[in-house]
Amino acid sequence: MVGRAWDWVRRKRPLVDCFFASPWLLMTIPGVYGGIHGIGPWQGVALIAGLLGPMALRRTLPRTTFAVVALVSFVQWTADLEIVPANAAVLMGLYTIAAGPSFRWGLAALAVTVLGAAMATARYTTEASDPRYAFLTLTAMALGVWLLGLHMRTRREYLRSLEERAERLERERETEVQIAMAAERARIARELHDVVAHNVSVIVVQADGAWYAMDGDPARARRALEAISATGRQALAEMRRLLGVLREGGEAVPSQASVPEPSEGAYAPQPGVDQLADLVEKVREAGLPVEFDGEGTPPEMSQGRELTVFRIVQEALTNTLKHGGPHATARVRLRYGADALEIEVTDDGRGAAAADDGRGHGLAGMRERVAVYGGHVRAGPRPGGGFEVVARIPLREEVRT
Repeated sequence: MVGRAWDWVRRKRPLVDCFFASPWLLMTIPGVYGGIHGIGPWQGVALIAGLLGPMALRRTLPRTTFAVVALVSFVQWTADLEIVPANAAVLMGLYTIAAGPSFRWGLAALAVTVLGAAMATARYTTEASDPRYAFLTLTAMALGVWLLGLHMRTRREYLRSLEERAERLERERETEVQIAMAAERARIARELHDVVAHNVSVIVVQADGAWYAMDGDPARARRALEAISATGRQALAEMRRLLGVLREGGEAVPSQASVPEPSEGAYAPQPGVDQLADLVEKVREAGLPVEFDGEGTPPEMSQGRELTVFRIVQEALTNTLKHGGPHATARVRLRYGADALEIEVTDDGRGAAAADDGRGHGLAGMRERVAVYGGHVRAGPRPGGGFEVVARIPLREEVRT
């Protein structure tokens, strides 16, 4: 509501400027038409129109407005017409120029205003009053208005610089995210490629075994063909996911995992559920006490699913190491169900109080990996303190969410 009102005010500048000039109009009319200032009705109309009329364009044409008001005031001085409240338009014009982008024009407007103060002092000061006091008072008013305009100009420039900096940082962050997305897609593609390559290798080995056992041991050949069929379907599903990752254009972000891999070497197989114990042990060696347990009977899973489970636990423990604090402890629990596997990683660290530099994309990386298999991830601070990551991964294609 406030934002829309402010936008409306910005679009209706002349109307708003007239509103701010209206108090001077209300104070001037009674004096002019009541005979207080000794100005005739038509002279009063011309004077009010010349002083307050240009105020409608005060912010649209600030220098022109100030020049017109100053010229009307000079004509008023020449015609020996008394000063009226509407003459405050000179100070309004001075403020507008001082608050503008040009310091030199603001200084020139101040000089014109001080000159007008000297002229008004010489013309309108009586012998009973002190001319020096009147001149100093008018000059102090002009100087105060000018300084207020300079302050507003500095403040606007500062706010503008903050907005530009925020926009620049936002653009840089979007660029970093795009680069990170591409890197994570490439990483997932490499890992799935290794899984598919392994499955194809198994198919070749089983096919060779079936060929040699076809005549002498038909039962063994039949088992080999069944293995080929199951492995082929698995490889085909992983290949589809691999192509989906390569074609996907928008949500992948990198996992910032820093926990070391339990397997070393460029040609080591991709880690899976069996390597979680080694991962937990390495985390303990890094200084984080971890409990690890499972519920249910572990079913047969594709290597891609096992790799996803491993990466989620790895990323969650890495976050605890980085943000949990020096005395945090963690717990990893795997719940095997008939249709899905639930991964729960909790800690008792800082939780919501942990510092965030805004550059981590690990949680989004988890969601990207789980989404490949139709699952979902919930991550956030725990109500009693600490942090939790809960992921659900379907174990069969037909139960994908």
